Amino acid sequence: MNLIEASALEVAALVRSRQVSAREVAQATLDHIERCNPALNALIHVDPQRVLADADAVDRNGPDDTAPTGALLRGATFSVKDNLWVQGRPASQGSRLFADFVAPASALAVERLQAARGVALGGSNCSEFACKGNTTNLVHGATRNPWDLTRTPGGSSGGAAAAVAAGMGHLALCTDGGGSTRRPAAHTGVVGFKPSAGAIAHPVGFAEPVFGNSVVGLMARTVEDVAALFDTVAGGDPRDPLCVAGAPQLPTAAHLQNTLKGLRVAFSPRLGFDVVVDPDVAAATAQAAAWLRNAGADVIETDPQWPQGTSEDALMPLQFSGLAAIHGEAFLQNPALFDPDIGAQIERGLTLRGADVASALLHREALYRSLADFFNHFALLLTPTTPCVAWPLQDLGPRTIAGQAVSPRAHAAFTPVFNHVYAPACSVPIALDRQGLPIGAQLVASRGQDATVLRAAWHLQSAAPARFRQPVPFPPSLA
Repeated sequence: MNLIEASALEVAALVRSRQVSAREVAQATLDHIERCNPALNALIHVDPQRVLADADAVDRNGPDDTAPTGALLRGATFSVKDNLWVQGRPASQGSRLFADFVAPASALAVERLQAARGVALGGSNCSEFACKGNTTNLVHGATRNPWDLTRTPGGSSGGAAAAVAAGMGHLALCTDGGGSTRRPAAHTGVVGFKPSAGAIAHPVGFAEPVFGNSVVGLMARTVEDVAALFDTVAGGDPRDPLCVAGAPQLPTAAHLQNTLKGLRVAFSPRLGFDVVVDPDVAAATAQAAAWLRNAGADVIETDPQWPQGTSEDALMPLQFSGLAAIHGEAFLQNPALFDPDIGAQIERGLTLRGADVASALLHREALYRSLADFFNHFALLLTPTTPCVAWPLQDLGPRTIAGQAVSPRAHAAFTPVFNHVYAPACSVPIALDRQGLPIGAQLVASRGQDATVLRAAWHLQSAAPARFRQPVPFPPSLA
């Protein structure tokens, strides 16, 4: 079996049965990283000696060890987004402020995955403070999309997405504060899952600028791998205030193939907003609705009813003020240390009034109540993940969608609202557009219904072409 093209679960089964060693898996992955990463700039802080030492430690633990979930992911390799901590390893958040920072502890998700005998490869590149829709920063530079090296993988978890798509690691731990896991997954043809807020406790690490919105996100090439990863790292912790409610249904991996018969699904092509959607994306999402209907779901085209004035602009004061609270003083002392796009957000935050922030929080509460009412009538919501495919590397966002000029944030039309209401959401690759670029569909459910999202995601994956289940074939000149 090709250890690069194999899924995390396939590799783990081989390691558990001693058909291959964790060291062999790690070495094959490191060799592949050496070939591919110079062109992509997806992974950073990779220390081959430490990776092999961690793999050797996995091999020394016998098959009867007491690792969580029975070491379901034993020997599978994973990357960690550069804004998450791995004890003793650098974590810069893509910021010059933290260029020399070494994590004093590990994020709880990292601890849990390592306890289950996963092998950490290193960091994945992200935008500064994970607050941009593409992946470039002043410390590590830009990450490229393995489907087209002239395009971005999106952001802020673009390094994670590009790495998984190119076979540089079977799994990725990242974050999602407004779509940072789902959108890059859609742009690179992988599965990206944002769990319910509090489903994966995250009490250790950097301060988060968007209060309550950012969660630990998960990526892999298959829904099965994402579900196994979720079951491995999910769980509460008393230090995380978001863990007090909305406990997810576990385990999820064992129930992916359960029927969708009778499940009410709302298909919302534009989420009730006045947004531009590329025709190829619209057609692919409509096909996804048909696949769910064929799988037994009761699919109805309808939109959520949002509170008056709902838009990303109405909620952005939370991000701007959060950045200003955490980094405003450093920015005022030396603005040149910051990505100008992030600096502009901090400047906005420094000018906001307390009433502006309170209004955004009140609007978020209204959103939460309106979506809760919507999910009294539907078990799932289907939308595009993004209204467009990946755009040129040098641009902050797409300049046009469907031939119409749009703002740089137009690509984010379908994702941030679900962070604000703490809901689980998953992007599943479903098609290629006419240029051969990936398109993703987004599935959403009410808080705590993570298993329902992943079950529907599995059914979409089963109906979609199998093209996305192997790593992107790299151009021979670069492989």
